[in-house]
Amino acid sequence: MSVGRVIATIAAAILILFGILFVWGAFSPQGSPGWIPVGLVTIGVGFGLIWLAGRGRAGAPGAQEIVQRVELSGDVSLERMTCRSCGGALSSENVKVVAGAAVVHCPYCGATYHLEEAPKW
Repeated sequence: MSVGRVIATIAAAILILFGILFVWGAFSPQGSPGWIPVGLVTIGVGFGLIWLAGRGRAGAPGAQEIVQRVELSGDVSLERMTCRSCGGALSSENVKVVAGAAVVHCPYCGATYHLEEAPKW
């Protein structure tokens, strides 16, 4: 949550609290009926601030998109991937990164295992 949203939410809570106090105070023996519209407007402004603070969600203009690219050093050649269990051909759609480790799921036999890179030396 951004700092602006936190400040807007705190200000809205204070406005709503004071609005409720104005409406409640209007019914006391020392109160004035003119406090009711003031309280209702204050409550409305508070809920308006909450609505405005909640508008800026992901996908809105100004939202940041994070793209991660991996650059490999040295000569890289692609090899055909096959399943360890059944030997079926695998594609990049069958490899997912889970908790920082590459996990392969075979669509043919259903085997799931971690993808390990053997040292080249």
